[in-house]
Formats: sequence, C-alpha cells, structure tokens
Amino acid sequence: MASVTETTRTEPVIRVKPTVTNCPTTDTLPSGSSSDSQHSIIEHADEDSVARRLVILGTVLFPLAGLMTAILIASQYGMVRWLDIVMLVGGWYLTGMGITIGYHRMLTHRSFETVTPIRAFWTAMGAFAVEGSPIDWCMVHRKHHQFSDHEGDPHSPHLHDGGMLNQLKGFWHSHTGWLFNSNWSKEERVKYVPDLLEDEMLMAIDNHYVSWVTASLLIPAAIGGAATLLTPEVSLASIAAGAGLGLLWGGLARVCVSHHITWSINSICHIFGSQDYKSSDDSRNNIFFGFLSHGEGWHNNHHAFPTSARHGLKWWQFDLSWVVIRTLEKMGLAWNVKLPSQKQLNSRALD
Repeated sequence: MASVTETTRTEPVIRVKPTVTNCPTTDTLPSGSSSDSQHSIIEHADEDSVARRLVILGTVLFPLAGLMTAILIASQYGMVRWLDIVMLVGGWYLTGMGITIGYHRMLTHRSFETVTPIRAFWTAMGAFAVEGSPIDWCMVHRKHHQFSDHEGDPHSPHLHDGGMLNQLKGFWHSHTGWLFNSNWSKEERVKYVPDLLEDEMLMAIDNHYVSWVTASLLIPAAIGGAATLLTPEVSLASIAAGAGLGLLWGGLARVCVSHHITWSINSICHIFGSQDYKSSDDSRNNIFFGFLSHGEGWHNNHHAFPTSARHGLKWWQFDLSWVVIRTLEKMGLAWNVKLPSQKQLNSRALD
C-alpha cells in the first residue's frame, strides 16, 4: 500500500473557516446536466410529519430490540448458530463499508471514481445498512461539513452550551436525536447534491430505498431458514426458527451495530480523541473507532482533508476502507483517487 508521500495526487486546498465544502452547485454539475433534476425528485412526506418521526423511531428502536432479543434467546436457550454470527459480522463489514466507501468517500466527497458495477455495488451495500437513502445521507453529510460544529450542523454535540445536562443533551442530539429534526427536503437535495440527482443508477436505488431495506432484513432470514434444510431433522418449526434467528442476528442486530458505530462518529469522534491537523471544528481521531468503523474514526484527519480517500493518514492508523479503495486502484478499477500532498499535510499539522 503506497504511502501518502509516494503519490503526486493532490488534495484541493481546504478553507479553515466553515464554508460549503464539497457541496456542488448547479454551476459545477457535470457537462450536459441541468437543474431540471429537481422536477424528477420524488415527493417526500412532510419532513416534520408525525408519520416520518414514527418511521425514524421504528428505525432506531426495532434494530435495538432485535439485538436485545437475540442476546436474550442466545443466553437463555442457547439458540445461536455459527451461521448467525457470520451473518452478523460479515453483514456489518459489507454494509458498514457500503457507508464508508460507497455513501461517504465515493458519493459524498467524490474521493475516487470507479466503474459502474462497483459504484452500484457499494451504493447498494450502503442502502442495506438502513441508514437512509443514498441521496439523503449524502445531502445531510455535505451539510454537516459546511457547518461542522457551528450553528447549522445537523448533528454537532457542541451546540448545547453550559453544564453537564446540556452536554448530555448535546451528546444525545449528535448520536441519535438529530434524526428526528428537519434535515430532509427536496429543496436541500437540490442545494447540496445536484450532481447526485443526475446519476440515474443512484436515483434508481434511491427511489426504491424501501425495497432495499426490506431485502436487507429478508435476505438473512431466508439464508437462516434455508440453512435449516441441511439439518437431519427438518420441520416447518425448525425452518421458521432458523429464519427467525437469521432475521434477528443477520438483520436487526447487524443493523443496530452498524447504526451505533456510524452515529458514534458524529458524537464520540467530535468529543473524545486527539487532533493531529488543523480544522474548523472539534473533530477527533479516536483509535477505537478508527478500527471499529473501517477507518472513519480517524475523523480529525477527515475534516482536515475532506476529499481524501484515505482517512488513516499515518502508517499505524489502519483504514480498511482505504485498503479496499487502494486495491481497486491497483487493479485499474478506481481512478482520480484523491490524497493530500505532503506539503498540505505539513501545513496543517499541529505537532
């Protein structure tokens, strides 16, 4: 794996003062595109509606309930198979990197380009993570970078000043509470992600996001039920039990783990950790989440160099997502891979 200093690929100069970072406008749309994309946007339900808030509540609580149920059944009745653990861990890696490689580095920050099948694969894996449709996820994240830890940031933990109670409120808001606020509208889609609205493949996945969520839960259930057919004593009850375990471990529990690891980047990695580079916010490098989140936990590095395809900028900062991107590049399947130059690293270094 090449070091940062071995490449001539450069990172555009990033302003220290909060600004619209990596948020294309209609002036920067690809050649031949136009703002007419706003007319093709699916009409969303009122972003402040009770129905939307109930959907968010279910998205937060059902995976958590699934994880707790799976643990309870395993501890009380020993009903857990190696297959269930494989689906939990394997699914977490695949869908987690769908967020880190697909939604985050490839789509939001355009840190690299790749062939359409790989682009579609990582976008689909991101949709399987049940963290929002690709368009909405990228929209909110670009908004986060524009206002990071300043007024307007959708999920900063630092906008509740004064006292322990307000600090706890800030942590809750940055981790989960922000999901219930108004951050999704067709107007903000046009403002923050006009380039993505022109991508037919991406819009096809986005327009059928509910189907991807459904498949994300039904696929592990189907695998769990089908695996029971290989056991000596097969019955409808055993197939149903196998499908239920697959749904709990490979579906709901896996989604819960992925949710809280991602949300911890918003909360924990803006409070706890170290800062190696100058940035306009309180983003931190957290070694625990650096490993746990496939490289996203090197968060200060990311905010200092938002378009960098590599977040673990020092040799010991393991970044699994970068390993995958670098491998794709070596195979000729990724190009225009963006990295900060040594000069830019030195200019922003704090030590």
